[in-house]
Amino acid sequence: MDWPTEIAAAAARIAPHVQRTPVMDSAVLWDHPVALKLEHLQHTGSFKARGAFNTLLSLPVPAAGVVAASGGNHGAAVAYAASRLGHPARIFVPELAGPAKIALIDRCGADLTVVPGDYSNALEAARQLEAETGALQIHAYDAPATVAGQGTLLREWEEQGLEADTLLIAVGGGGLIAGALAWSRGARRIVAVEPDTAPTLHAALEAGHPVDVAVSGVAANALGARRIGDICLGLAQDHLAASVRVSDAAILEAQRTLWHSHRLLLEPAGATALAALRSGAYVPAPGERVAVLLCGANPAPDPLP
Repeated sequence: MDWPTEIAAAAARIAPHVQRTPVMDSAVLWDHPVALKLEHLQHTGSFKARGAFNTLLSLPVPAAGVVAASGGNHGAAVAYAASRLGHPARIFVPELAGPAKIALIDRCGADLTVVPGDYSNALEAARQLEAETGALQIHAYDAPATVAGQGTLLREWEEQGLEADTLLIAVGGGGLIAGALAWSRGARRIVAVEPDTAPTLHAALEAGHPVDVAVSGVAANALGARRIGDICLGLAQDHLAASVRVSDAAILEAQRTLWHSHRLLLEPAGATALAALRSGAYVPAPGERVAVLLCGANPAPDPLP
C-alpha cells in the first residue's frame, strides 16, 4: 500500500472534523528538553477520532450504521464521529473499560452494550452484530482506514515543526504506532512502549507473528488488546527502531509527573510513552532529540463526573 498517499488523503478528508492538537517543549520532564504532542486534547480525549472519521468518510455506511468494539477510547471516538456525521452506532465495550469511559461513550450518543470479560469478548459481540445486520465494522486498530487516519497525527506534528530524532509511542493493538511507522518509513527512530503486563507487540516481534498474550495492569483498558494487529506487526518488522516495556509503577509516576509539572491530566495509557524515558527503559544517546506522544485523557475515575 502507498501509505504516504493514503495518509495525505486522510488528512485532507478529516481536517474539518478533528482538532489540530498543540505541541510544546518541556524542560522539566527529563534531563534534556522533550518535545510533546498533546493529542489527549483531541475530540473525546484520544487520537482515535482520526481513524474513526477517516473510516466513516472513506467507506460507504449502510443503513444499519456502524458497529465497533472498544476498550473505551475507540468506542467514544466512533460514537462521536458517527453522531456528527448522522449515522447510527452500536458500541460494545468490556466491563474492563470502567465506568468513566463507559459514561463517555454513552454521552456521545451511541447504542452501548457492556459485555463481561475483556476487549476480545467485545470484539466477538461486535462481529456477531456485523454478520447479523450488515453494519459497518470499524476496527480499533487493524484496518487500513484506521491506520491511515492515525498516521495523520505524525504528519500534522511534522507540519508543526517537529525536529526530534526519536519518537516514543505507546502501543496497545498497534493502530497509532502503525500510522506513525507508515508515515515515517524509517525517517525517524520510532520506539514502541508497552506495559510489562500487556506486551502484545514485544511478544509478536519475538515470535515472528501475532500471538495472544495475557493483559492486565493500570493501562489495560486502553492498551489491553490481546494480540497485535497484522498491519502494525508488518510495519514494525520493517521500520521499528526498538521495543521497550515499562512497569505499572513507572506509568503511574509519569502520569503524576505530567500533572504536577504541567497540569496535564492523562490516563495511564496516555502517559506510558513518557514512562519509558523517565524510568530508563529507553536511554537516548548523547545529543539525541526525543519526542513523546501523549495520547489519552480519560482517567478513571472521571475527575469531573
